[in-house]
Amino acid sequence: MNIETKWLEDFVALAATRSFSQAAERRFVTQPAFSRRIRSLENSLGLTLVNRSRAPVELTEAGQLFLITARSLVEQLGEVLRHLHHLEGQQGEVLQIAAAHSLALGFFPPWIASLRALGLNPSTRLIATNVGDAVHALREGACDLMLAYHDPDAALQLDADIFPSLQLADSEMLPVCAVDDQGRALFDLGSGQSVPLLAYSAGAFLGRSVNALLRQRRLRYTSVYETAMADSLKSMALEGLGVAWVPRLSVTAELQRGELVECGDETWRLPLEIRLYRCALVRKASVRLLWRKLGESED
Repeated sequence: MNIETKWLEDFVALAATRSFSQAAERRFVTQPAFSRRIRSLENSLGLTLVNRSRAPVELTEAGQLFLITARSLVEQLGEVLRHLHHLEGQQGEVLQIAAAHSLALGFFPPWIASLRALGLNPSTRLIATNVGDAVHALREGACDLMLAYHDPDAALQLDADIFPSLQLADSEMLPVCAVDDQGRALFDLGSGQSVPLLAYSAGAFLGRSVNALLRQRRLRYTSVYETAMADSLKSMALEGLGVAWVPRLSVTAELQRGELVECGDETWRLPLEIRLYRCALVRKASVRLLWRKLGESED
């Protein structure tokens, strides 16, 4: 196998732009020359990496997996060269972590602080995003690690052999609503009456288990608002507009202040796990060290 480094850099640029013309411009070559270099990479690997029939272009499944290795090789080469030229100084590697919005606010800061007890003090760059985009970033090597909720009944569609995970904490989703002037819940799931539901939009990860619970319990409800973001549902609940199922981390302060209350008994709660994911194909030293330390702490 004879692969040129510039082909890997070309492929990374193409994955970033999803356009042969834009990637060629970024790589300072003509589009025909750029296309030939991508084709040469595919021929050398014996794989089709790019679906050229789509606009913007899409990576094939093989292309998505190979992108992780390509990015890793390009980054490792760059790190070695920077070190040799004394440009890296004492900064070390920066861990890029994609996290669901609610975890970025409620879980990430204390978790990073807790790593000091393990003798770790990593430099981190946080990417707060939705679960779908976080999974996409992990698949394509745009982040080193991913923090996400894990619902046993709603898998993230990640191959456990390629994307192993560690459980960091247990959590749960709670049905909450605002209170009246006497501090009582505006809505009661046990009343038998229909309630206004602040719902997750179709395809939202956290919404899958909520929808399953609603079907199982045959709750009478009317959807009055939909979004993919738990924090947006919380904001609508604070305005007294309905009932929302949100992660406990997202509403801890509001529950303590009495601005929101749990509007059902514990049978309406949904268990969640907080997990950290990585890609086994990435050989970044700081990722391996963190993973080993976290694994040792579980023993």
